[in-house]
Amino acid sequence: MAPFSLFLIAALLIGCVNVPKNQDNACAILKKNRNWVKALKKTEKKWGITAGMQLAFIKTESNFRPTARTPRKYFLGIIPNGRISSAYGYSQALDGTWKEYKKSTGNKYHRRSNFYHSTNFIGWYVDKTKNKLGINKNNAYHNYLAYHQGHAGFKTGAYKNKKGLLAVAQKTARNKKIFDNQLKNCSHF
Repeated sequence: MAPFSLFLIAALLIGCVNVPKNQDNACAILKKNRNWVKALKKTEKKWGITAGMQLAFIKTESNFRPTARTPRKYFLGIIPNGRISSAYGYSQALDGTWKEYKKSTGNKYHRRSNFYHSTNFIGWYVDKTKNKLGINKNNAYHNYLAYHQGHAGFKTGAYKNKKGLLAVAQKTARNKKIFDNQLKNCSHF
């Protein structure tokens, strides 16, 4: 099959993803994207990360957009000059961290625009955070700070002076609790 044909098929499949309109309701999110249920459960079982935490991280990072990217940088305010970072996909994983994940897990064909691959990445990262920093896997607030700042960045405590980031981490932790509670009552979860 020609490379262009493969690209076209991939573009069509990505275009078929239902970006949830109601991103505050886990049941509504999963009703529109039923194949995500299997991904969430598989990651929860493998890494011990609740489905609510996975959904909260993805909502915060990409608003459930499979090809989300960081904003562009501009030279002299008008000439596009790359992006703020290499973050991409549902999990907004950076190129280097994604490469480390693929090498560490043997998942060399995983893509950041794939929902399951992204939930598995989040599970892997939170598991590493537990091992490196001792943060409880159920603590969405501190896990999100470590996820956003990186393990070394979290250790330095530089995040403590970033009020905007602390507010985002609090919101992510609230969303985790809300999503976990909602999922208890979802007929299709």
